[in-house]
Amino acid sequence: MSNSAAADPAPDHAGQVGPIIAAHRDRPGAMLPILHAIQRHLGWVPGAAVPLIADALNCSRAEVQGVLDFYHDFRRAPPGRHVLQLCRAESCQALGGLALEAHARAVLGLDYYQTSADGALTLEPVYCLGNCACSPAVRVDDEILGRVDPDRFDALIAGLRGAGVPA
Repeated sequence: MSNSAAADPAPDHAGQVGPIIAAHRDRPGAMLPILHAIQRHLGWVPGAAVPLIADALNCSRAEVQGVLDFYHDFRRAPPGRHVLQLCRAESCQALGGLALEAHARAVLGLDYYQTSADGALTLEPVYCLGNCACSPAVRVDDEILGRVDPDRFDALIAGLRGAGVPA
């Protein structure tokens, strides 16, 4: 299941995003704060929010979509119950991140921005977790882990499986 779904699974988000837009629309450079607040609230930015944001900010839908396309951190579909981010920064790559990435993709059967069919896990790249001294690093939900090699990754996935997350 890909996280780049074109249609919203539940397209009636106006009631949820409307107050968020209203709270931020008068700020200078309001688009990014609005998008971040929507994602913080829903876990993703539904396509139904794009015309609402455009109308509120007096800009085109293409401008809003362009910002969503440019910043890879914005999700277009609901994430899995757990989000696993692999650091792609230079330090992590130099200390085994590329091998870890290949291992993770093979073990999970996912590519970046994909969610497992059961909705349990979403795999995402991230371009620095600020944990360079402990490379390679990953983040699972809000927990950053360092010095993750394939064996430690497997143990992490086994722990998630033990928590009811088949991966």
